[in-house]
Amino acid sequence: MESDKDPLPAGWGKDVSPWKDVAQSDWSDWQWQLRNLVRTPERLGQLLDLPPEEVAVVKSLQREFRWGITPYYFSLIDRSDPLDPIRRLIVPSSNEDPNEGLDDPLSEKDDQVAPGLTHRYPDRVLFVVTSFCTSYCRFCIRKRNWKHSDAAGSRAELDLALDYIRAHEEVRDVLVSGGDPLTLPLEQLDYILGELKKIEHVEFVRIGSREPVMLPMRITDDLLRVLDRHGPIWLNTHFNHPRELTPEAAKATERLARLGIPLGNQTVLLRGINDDVDTLKALFQGLLRMRVRPYYMYQADPVVGAFHLRTSVWKGLEIMEALRGHTTGLAVPTYVVDAPGGGGKIPMMPNYFVSASPGRLVLRNFEGAMFSYPDGGTPAASLDLPAHSVADLAAGRGRRLVPEGNKHFARRTETSEPHVIRANGKR
Repeated sequence: MESDKDPLPAGWGKDVSPWKDVAQSDWSDWQWQLRNLVRTPERLGQLLDLPPEEVAVVKSLQREFRWGITPYYFSLIDRSDPLDPIRRLIVPSSNEDPNEGLDDPLSEKDDQVAPGLTHRYPDRVLFVVTSFCTSYCRFCIRKRNWKHSDAAGSRAELDLALDYIRAHEEVRDVLVSGGDPLTLPLEQLDYILGELKKIEHVEFVRIGSREPVMLPMRITDDLLRVLDRHGPIWLNTHFNHPRELTPEAAKATERLARLGIPLGNQTVLLRGINDDVDTLKALFQGLLRMRVRPYYMYQADPVVGAFHLRTSVWKGLEIMEALRGHTTGLAVPTYVVDAPGGGGKIPMMPNYFVSASPGRLVLRNFEGAMFSYPDGGTPAASLDLPAHSVADLAAGRGRRLVPEGNKHFARRTETSEPHVIRANGKR
């Protein structure tokens, strides 16, 4: 067990952290990690050298917002940097205003049809089976469950939700979420997945879990055996920053992938954490190396206490524009806004559709060049005709229009050719 008198050396990583003397067998044991959660303001203050007034704020916030951090995840924080992205993701702070934001920004309770069960989309349901996580994200959309859980926690509540699914044959896809379902006792998880598998019209189950990020040692042989019994299962995890792509996390995703479980990732766009192109490109490309497909990038929801982490939607669109075409499409997730009031996920993307005329579209590519595209049986425009404007492209006079000074396009195109026309009309 850790001691409150442990010195805190400069730097991080397990080998130089307060847990540097912990045996590797303990460090790799997920139950040891849970027994040693950082969960008191005093311990947090010691580990991060917080001033007394900030410790007092954390004590006050504890009445409103649950928190706790595994030693493994805590060891990713750079304590020398007060704006460290991992710290901002997980450590409670005075920036969290309990009077600002919504308890249920997605109106999940409005569409709740049984304990823990939300039926919003026609053919799928959200099944919240726990309110517990091993570490608590500061932007969590279900903070309401930290105080008054509406998860299906008991066997009776689980059975009510399962009865609803059995009675509704249109439900073919069940998303098991929380909290974190992979924190459940294995017997309970086995029961849930086993009962869902018995329902003929349920074609597959998805699990939403951040354990590969927060506690990758939770992906044990026993857990994998339970998952293997009840496929097909898809798993969406929740990496938000490249620093989370550790060897331990890679081992966890590798074990899941080798079991045949397709892995996706849902990232939340967060101010001061990952709201720049280089960070997200490194994250998404790194995920692919770990066999995880970037699936969604969410606009941060207006949940209570998280307004300091929200960006503008325009920032998200700017990032998407800088990703598309500049890295493999496999590394580009769908950027979505989950509309308040139960509107569901709405995809947001840069506008590549410029104009249209009968039989012809004008499209813009990732470089800003515009192209005349023949729709249906319309013949292609001649490359020999000069296009001076979008109107020319829409009328089929010329095939493309290139922004002046587009170095990337010039690099891969002979600009002396007669069919490459500058935006100002000059060859």
